[in-house]
Amino acid sequence: MKWKKLTVKTITDAEDIIISELYDLGLEGAMIEDHVPLTAWEKEQMFVDILPDAPEDDGIAYLSFFVEVPSDEDDVESIATQNGLSEDMDNSYFMVSNGQPVDMDALVLAVTEKLNEIREFMDIGEGSIVVSETEDKDWLNNWKEFFHQFYIDDLLITPSWEEVKPEDADKKVLHIDPGTAFGTGMHETTQLCIRQLKKYITPETLLLDVGTGSGILAIISLMYGIKGAVGTDLDPCAVEAVRENMEVNGVVSDSFEMMIGNIISDKEIQERVGYDKYDIVVANILAEVLLPLTPVVKQHLKKGGIYITSGIIAEKEQLVTDAIKAAGMEVLEVTRQNEWVSVTARR
Repeated sequence: MKWKKLTVKTITDAEDIIISELYDLGLEGAMIEDHVPLTAWEKEQMFVDILPDAPEDDGIAYLSFFVEVPSDEDDVESIATQNGLSEDMDNSYFMVSNGQPVDMDALVLAVTEKLNEIREFMDIGEGSIVVSETEDKDWLNNWKEFFHQFYIDDLLITPSWEEVKPEDADKKVLHIDPGTAFGTGMHETTQLCIRQLKKYITPETLLLDVGTGSGILAIISLMYGIKGAVGTDLDPCAVEAVRENMEVNGVVSDSFEMMIGNIISDKEIQERVGYDKYDIVVANILAEVLLPLTPVVKQHLKKGGIYITSGIIAEKEQLVTDAIKAAGMEVLEVTRQNEWVSVTARR
């Protein structure tokens, strides 16, 4: 399917009002391109690994709206028939989300008039309109252009579409193909956890990874020689993600057991995980989840066991350290990377 892309050049302060006003014309969604940096709160809510570097904010914004275009004459005829129109209609008519054909020239004129109305009471910058054509793409795979191999100290993390360089042959290499749901290791919180794990793991370590996702923390620990790992997650998709990542990294299946369920509230999961059992529990989860999780974690740790946390935005560091102390554990270390925090404690 082809699409007409209608792009308005404006300023960031006018984004919301323009999107709202053009909604009335049937343009029900917008792709926003600007250089406004994400706030710490926005990063925390997104909690994604891939945040490409962006230029400094220049105040300019591009708002793109997509209008469906019939791909051939059969489509045009079908659309005309469905809507009781003449079969002689041509590709100057296009579809918007309400399923009704729209004259593109008339739509551009209507957008221009709407922008002029808005300009009467606020600055919208240039307010120019550009119409272009695009085709369906594999949008779910476009993130790959932002994910390249990188280092976490002596560990190389690389996707399958990049080769390991000869000079990296002696390094530990984690091969990981992240999907759209789970992490890659690029996020600061993952890196903080990896560095803390490397400090405390031994060949005798039994690890519990709460909120394991792609399994990256447990798999790396197994690569560094721990005895075994258990992972828990709420998302059933984690099972397949972990299996694939174990397989591509040569991790034997009986060294890592996955469990799906809520360890905070599900007594059955708690019992399956086991009590007073783990040398290390790692939880790379948002601070709001760490608060109720922490007293639960204590019962799964051996006495003297290590609790490694991250996913904590700097402003919430005190909340987490207070929760750890309230659970009767000792805070050993607080490490930081940009606005993110990792707290390591001991039972």
